[in-house]
Amino acid sequence: MNILIDTDILLDVAIAREPFVEYSSAVLDLIEQNEAQGFIAWHSLSNFYYLTAPSSGSKKTKTFIKELLSFIDVAPVNTLSAEFALSLNVPDFEDALQIASAKECNANFIVTRNLKHYKKSPIKALTPKEFLSSFN
Repeated sequence: MNILIDTDILLDVAIAREPFVEYSSAVLDLIEQNEAQGFIAWHSLSNFYYLTAPSSGSKKTKTFIKELLSFIDVAPVNTLSAEFALSLNVPDFEDALQIASAKECNANFIVTRNLKHYKKSPIKALTPKEFLSSFN
């Protein structure tokens, strides 16, 4: 099973956001244990870095990313992916890029806490808790 992990899930784990960290961490654990194939969008790396480095420090943020990339893949995207994102009828372009990335890695689901942003997504979005329930 392929899943695309939205940036908010990474943030939950990296900065231990309560009450979300438990389920978000469990999703990443499944990927690390090869129970599911995990992907992130290319732009999630920069978004994550710029949201966490000011408070956590550049070195700590880069270490988190390096460890993450040891078990999760970056979705392969290209110009056609960007054009697909532009064609989507979703209000937030960043979310459209996430959807395009999910399409390119043949994701079964997008795991996110922002379900309302993915109402029109052709790929079903689930919260970490919903994903874990459906996985088991």
